[in-house]
Amino acid sequence: MDRSLLDDSRLETLLAAAGIALTPAAVRALAAGAAAAPPGIEEDGWMVLLAPAPAIDAADGLRDALRALYRQAKAAEPAVASDAAARLAALRDHLAGRRLDGFVVPRADAYPGEYLPGAAERLAWLTGFTGSAGAAVILKEKAAVFVDGRYTLQVRKQVDGGLYEYRHLTDEPPAEWIAHHLRAGGRLGFDPWLHSAAQAATLRRACEKAGAELTAVADNPIDAIWADRPPMPLSPMVAHPLTVAGEPSEAKRRRMAEAMVRDGAASAFIAASESIAWLLNVRGGDVPFTPLTLAFAVLHEDATVDLYVDGRKVPAETRRHLGDGVRLREPAALASDLDRLGRDGRAVRLDRDNVPAWVWHRLERAGASLREGDDPCLLAKACKNAAELAGMRAAHRRDGAAMVRFLAWLDGAMAKGGVRESSAAARLETLRRAAGGYRGPSFETISGAGPNGAIVHYRGTAESDRELTPGTLYLIDSGGQYEDGTTDVTRTVAVGGPTAEMRRHFTLVLKGHIALATAVFPQGTSGSQLDVLARRPLWDDGLDYDHGTGHGVGSCLGVHEGPGRIAKRAGTVPLEGGMVLSDEPGYYREGAYGIRIENLLAVEARPGLGDGGRPFLGFEVLTLAPLDRGLVDVSQLTDGERRWVDAYHARVRAEIAPLLDPPAQAWLAAATRPLP
Repeated sequence: MDRSLLDDSRLETLLAAAGIALTPAAVRALAAGAAAAPPGIEEDGWMVLLAPAPAIDAADGLRDALRALYRQAKAAEPAVASDAAARLAALRDHLAGRRLDGFVVPRADAYPGEYLPGAAERLAWLTGFTGSAGAAVILKEKAAVFVDGRYTLQVRKQVDGGLYEYRHLTDEPPAEWIAHHLRAGGRLGFDPWLHSAAQAATLRRACEKAGAELTAVADNPIDAIWADRPPMPLSPMVAHPLTVAGEPSEAKRRRMAEAMVRDGAASAFIAASESIAWLLNVRGGDVPFTPLTLAFAVLHEDATVDLYVDGRKVPAETRRHLGDGVRLREPAALASDLDRLGRDGRAVRLDRDNVPAWVWHRLERAGASLREGDDPCLLAKACKNAAELAGMRAAHRRDGAAMVRFLAWLDGAMAKGGVRESSAAARLETLRRAAGGYRGPSFETISGAGPNGAIVHYRGTAESDRELTPGTLYLIDSGGQYEDGTTDVTRTVAVGGPTAEMRRHFTLVLKGHIALATAVFPQGTSGSQLDVLARRPLWDDGLDYDHGTGHGVGSCLGVHEGPGRIAKRAGTVPLEGGMVLSDEPGYYREGAYGIRIENLLAVEARPGLGDGGRPFLGFEVLTLAPLDRGLVDVSQLTDGERRWVDAYHARVRAEIAPLLDPPAQAWLAAATRPLP
């Protein structure tokens, strides 16, 4: 790197030439924040935070200098845990200095979402555990790390058993462990920004049971000892086009405010950044895999919104998009604004399970009338409008073309040998990047060969990376974020000739997949009532799978979205038209192979059904990618199931072939021919 590009005096000259009234120090902070955000498709995308592209390019050399600052900051990113014992000892020393007998470390940040920025990965920094769900409790003499069934193997590889006890997150949750191990009279610390009001209440009951005290800390103790903690991310908040959003933000705000008032609230605190992105028709890039900006919002009865976001993230063009109905507020103003709501005696709606305990208790102490209720945007966001559904269909066609190109490549590459899990996943990402409107993956690709495919949430490492060898199955679960939609698709492919057992199990999974995809059901039916349809063929054979059958999917938002879900117990919300959910039954033989078939489905009306009473609903299949015909045991299929496979493949061929070159078209024609 040319070191002169980083010189303050030169940078100051270039900024002045571009008419940018920022100091070199401020620009360095922006570059560091941009580097802390996950990389986007365009490396220079963050520069809009300084000025529009023409202004950047007007000062000859400024773009190169900004790139140098960004790359320098990116190269300085800290690695995950190096000396867990030293970090644990340092935390205990720090807690002792604050007269705390313990501390709770969840994998969470202040914004209730699936993915975290690097600055919030405190659990990984402290323990080394990098799974998506977990917690640790640190006491003076002992500590425990809690994970669910997905991570029982991973946690033992990443976390030192001499430092931490391994515990199950649901079978023996942290509260039970605390009640048993925290000494009477002790003080257990917790960060009220990282626990919801409901979670804080659970911790308080555990402490009371132990005869101890729960203490909210003003600042997180881990932050005090994490010397190279990255800054919070700074990615541009950008307008989400009305052509794909389908409804102006003003109309959404008005609709949500009217519903809120009907429920007896004058304001609603919105903690979920995905809901804010939907409500204001904006997107961002603060966290991996989900295009959102970390922020809080308060919606008022007059349909105006106070948006609490670092103002550096909001370019002038986005400010114009937001309009006068959205007041930009710095996060530091939140405390006084909540106090004012309390002094005014406002009735404020909050979701107890998602709003940070700090916010709940601040409003409570200020005198606000708290009205417990779901995030007002949650259901409306899940029920896609016509434009959003059209965008999802278009995104799935482009994604389907990328999948077909990948499967065609994979078929030829497997015959030659040498394909590994990592190289296959990289190839698919390259093909998706060539698709129009691609923003990045919607989650970390699960690329599992042989026994690795039997690990439901497998994440490959250099040590676990397997070659796709003949006589095995290969499972790839992946998805993309596009400007007009979000995809999630799983296909299982035979490497070489499959065994009869593999074909039998694949066909049982396929039968369950078809049963759900073809279901017709009365309005008011929940996902938990439909879940059995996907499991029945496996159950008849004495088999099952230990994950939900379907999750909600956002529109250029989270690949896992509530409130709709298809699962044994969790899917209790009735399905409604416009919801998009996955259909992904599976079977996993530990140490041998995994099988999963996943398509996305949109809930739609089924006119003409019923006796004139309750309307009926069904599903439209969105995903367009061929199934491995060689894994289908046709003798196990009914005539109706066989017709479904042939019709699905005919549709894939009709919609995807025009997007392909002749060799890929020929492969697709063979892959989608009728079953024998």
